[in-house]
Amino acid sequence: MHSLGRIFGIGLVAAATIATAACGSDSDSGDASTTTAGGATASTGVECTADDVVVDGGYGDVPTITIPDSCDPPTTLITKDLVAGNGPGAAAGQPLTMNYELVTWSNKETLDSSFKRGTPFQLTLGAGQVIEGWDQGLLGVQQGARRLLIVPPELGYGAGGNGVAPNETLVFVTDAVQVGR
Repeated sequence: MHSLGRIFGIGLVAAATIATAACGSDSDSGDASTTTAGGATASTGVECTADDVVVDGGYGDVPTITIPDSCDPPTTLITKDLVAGNGPGAAAGQPLTMNYELVTWSNKETLDSSFKRGTPFQLTLGAGQVIEGWDQGLLGVQQGARRLLIVPPELGYGAGGNGVAPNETLVFVTDAVQVGR
């Protein structure tokens, strides 16, 4: 009985080794990422930066946001002013009027846009009226600024909600229409 168990165990190890070797990737393609059987993009091993996301359009214009395939979504909140504003920076407790475009990282599609609705969004910064990525990412924004926010899932909708897939990274381009009253 012990011999049969050893033979069976050795057979399992050999089968697993062969299966693992057969699943290796062909590195001749030059692609940094691969697509899994479910259609999801596998990790590239390199996190994107704000400079990897391309935003076309100036302040007040509906932005075009291009998310790269060559790197992974950042795991921390990323902010970058694309157009400088002026005046004092926004602080917690201040009212803000913002325009925004939201693109989801996984499918690179626009999910929401106040620009396209023609109605800016009003909030009180730091009051929990918006996702944590906005409450943190809009601190210090100046009136007239265009700011890129790349929001990891834990500062966005986490397990999902508001039409967002579970653990989705969110990419916003925001325009600060008004800071304060």
